[in-house]
Amino acid sequence: MTQHGMLVDAIRLLVFPGLMAFAASSDVVTMTISNKVSLALIGGFLVVAVLSGLGAGDIALHLAAGLTVLTAGFACFACGWIGGGDAKLAAATALWFGFEGLLSYLFAASLLGGGLTLLMMQFRMLPLPQLLRGQSWAERLHNKNEGVPYGVALAVAALLIYPDTIWMKPLSP
Repeated sequence: MTQHGMLVDAIRLLVFPGLMAFAASSDVVTMTISNKVSLALIGGFLVVAVLSGLGAGDIALHLAAGLTVLTAGFACFACGWIGGGDAKLAAATALWFGFEGLLSYLFAASLLGGGLTLLMMQFRMLPLPQLLRGQSWAERLHNKNEGVPYGVALAVAALLIYPDTIWMKPLSP
């Protein structure tokens, strides 16, 4: 394998999963997803797409998938259903999946988001464990007036779908 191929494989294996894990953990701890995460996902996609030899037409379709999700995400944000960071994360993730993996991703994110919401509701009905008292992130998560860290569902769904994408198929035996 060439150094170019090893670089592309390293990016495929590390950048997307690492940024998803960071987005999820950031959302749990701070209830925010930095714009830098979404920008890094966009940049990572462009690097992988070019280095992998993805054609301009295919890149345009991936961009269209991202813009479609961004538009829908901002509509959901405007209605107060999701946070702005969630909308941007979903759009940047859709960029990686294109239309081929988009429905699977959105379906998984919807199921996981619903499950996460139910878990959060249950968690908030119970007393906060003594071990977590005084931890601002845990108290925020436990607060019934706070939202749900939906970035967790978006990131887990992305990690579940990612192995079946065009980015990981070259690494399959």
